[in-house]
Amino acid sequence: MQRFKNRAAIVTGAGRGMGRACSLAFAREGASVALVDVQKDIVEEVASEIKNNGGRALAIVCDVSRSEDVRKAVGQVVKEFGTLDILVNNAGVLRVTAPVEDISEEEWDLIINVNLKGVFLFSRAVLPIMRAKRYGKIVNISSSAGRSTSELGGAHYTVSKAGVLGLTRHTAREYGRYGINVNSICPGLVETPMIREKASQDRLDHWLAQIPLGRFAEPREEADLVLFLASDEAAYITGATIDFNGGSLLI
Repeated sequence: MQRFKNRAAIVTGAGRGMGRACSLAFAREGASVALVDVQKDIVEEVASEIKNNGGRALAIVCDVSRSEDVRKAVGQVVKEFGTLDILVNNAGVLRVTAPVEDISEEEWDLIINVNLKGVFLFSRAVLPIMRAKRYGKIVNISSSAGRSTSELGGAHYTVSKAGVLGLTRHTAREYGRYGINVNSICPGLVETPMIREKASQDRLDHWLAQIPLGRFAEPREEADLVLFLASDEAAYITGATIDFNGGSLLI
């Protein structure tokens, strides 16, 4: 399939896990992909993989919480690809659960700045471009924590992901008239390096036992959902939040 031929996409947090899977999937389906990550080596590795398979990719080192970095990144994408159609706000950081009283102001700011402010900054930067062409797709990656609470991350993580849902709804309402679709996904536990680094095997086994489908999600499965929301097949879906958790959080 070439659903995204002649389309250009930005994926943040593209160096590994879900961002990497989304980037590779977009490239397979014909998109020019701008891979944004704070880690230079891993994002260049993914870009090289796409190019070696005949795709078009641009690796950009960017701190999503810094407005100047974001502005330059978006400008670089438009200069390289000549257009911009899709934004996947995937970049995020996680800190393990701690009582609210023990969360430092510095750690609170880190989580909110990357997980929520980063979504705002990239959305703000691409919306004028999408509005001018009266076409655009934004997919924000939230979390089941945004629907409920996080068993692994602290209160700052829960708040940041709940904020993404509010920003999604509000942006969808404001920009639907310009042909821009804005939706979010709330993943549960996905087999990513970040989860493996932060949780013990005992905790993973405990969470696995609570999933009706009996397994964690694969990054490629989330990528399939992201691509659907970014495609014209989802042209009448906006302001929606889709749960992606194997039934572990039934709402």
